[in-house]
Amino acid sequence: MAMEQALITWVHLVASAIWVGGSIFLGVILSPILRQVTPNIEERLRLMILVGRRFNKIAIPSLIVLVATGIYNSRVLLANYTLLDDSSYGVFLVVKMTLVAMLVVVYLTHVRIIRQDVVDKIMSKNMEESELKRLRIKIIILGEITVVLSIAILFFAALLDAGV
Repeated sequence: MAMEQALITWVHLVASAIWVGGSIFLGVILSPILRQVTPNIEERLRLMILVGRRFNKIAIPSLIVLVATGIYNSRVLLANYTLLDDSSYGVFLVVKMTLVAMLVVVYLTHVRIIRQDVVDKIMSKNMEESELKRLRIKIIILGEITVVLSIAILFFAALLDAGV
């Protein structure tokens, strides 16, 4: 049983590293470098879309694994929901689950904004500059929210692990 739990925790941590590390990389490393490489917003968006689509191939499965292993790890408390408000552990777990739900909503919003017809317009250079700027601002805001939520979730995971 201990080996099973260690394996599930390891899978959860690997998925977390992929999700959080990738999100931070996109916002903190790649985006500023693209600004230096090309001042053209359309070109930057095209490159970010290509990288983002590639990242999604591992990010989406990682997020699904995170949710699944998180639910599995919380199964004892979730089976008896009255335990959730009886301790700081339960309260922290509820906060973490709320943050995860918010993260999923933000991510789905991000995916909805960058839907295929929008990508096609950008890739074919058929989007007006004002529309590109508005889209870029939305993408940046959602990306920043994703990173902040992801880091907050890690903080609550640390609190849960420490048994605070």
